[in-house]
Amino acid sequence: MTHVIVLGNEKGGSGKSTTAMHLIVALLRSGRKVGAVDLDLRQRSLTRYLENRRKFSKIKGKALPLPVVSQVETSSLDSREESKHRETESLQQALIALEGCDFAVIDCPGADTHLARLAHLHADTIVTPLNDSFVDFDMLARLDPETGRVAGPSLYSEMVWTARKERAMTGVPGGIDWIVMRNRLSATRARNKKKMGEKLEDLAARIGFRLARGFGDRVIYRELFPMGLTLLDLGGKGAPMRLSTMSHITARLEIRSLVAALNLPQPDVREEAA
Repeated sequence: MTHVIVLGNEKGGSGKSTTAMHLIVALLRSGRKVGAVDLDLRQRSLTRYLENRRKFSKIKGKALPLPVVSQVETSSLDSREESKHRETESLQQALIALEGCDFAVIDCPGADTHLARLAHLHADTIVTPLNDSFVDFDMLARLDPETGRVAGPSLYSEMVWTARKERAMTGVPGGIDWIVMRNRLSATRARNKKKMGEKLEDLAARIGFRLARGFGDRVIYRELFPMGLTLLDLGGKGAPMRLSTMSHITARLEIRSLVAALNLPQPDVREEAA
């Protein structure tokens, strides 16, 4: 079965599309067949990233691994219920089109939409990039302003909890593995990083997610977007670009570390031998 990975966070600017693209390329380069679905139908950052990759590959004559792209259409019908029904059908058809893939990576918008909620219901793994800031932490949980203690889950956490509950009720085997990845970590904000870590560990135990280290605040991630490249495309024989600094090498290790932390299904050895 296709393992569905959903990049979700109701706050924009957390690095969902960058993370999605790097996960896609990491899985492709490991020999897996990968599908991609962009549900951010307004910004379409993942879509543009992939378009840039195709153009760069064609212009430079360099073969770059690409996922199978499946499109979802938003509905503009006046009836809210009919609109939801159309979008539900559209997402279902998009996932059916990816049934031959090992993984389907879905990039959600930084907003609460019907399609985003549906994607979370289909998820086997949810990855939530989170900037290392208490402004972003508020998306997961509310803090008591007097004591600083966690007062309760916020709307996004409640949405994931609902998705888990509804999935369990359907009888689909396996639960939803939820990983919160701390993005844009900075060595210059050690005190804030320590406090964030403590609060996240407390919250993880309460509402059931795993913590993973995300990507550092590096310019290279933004510089690669116009070319459609990832750090995993740099360096090595035949690479379209080379790793130029130790920072770039460290950044590539961050990506590999994240993929390992997700603990995704491994290929069946007997199947590969056949």
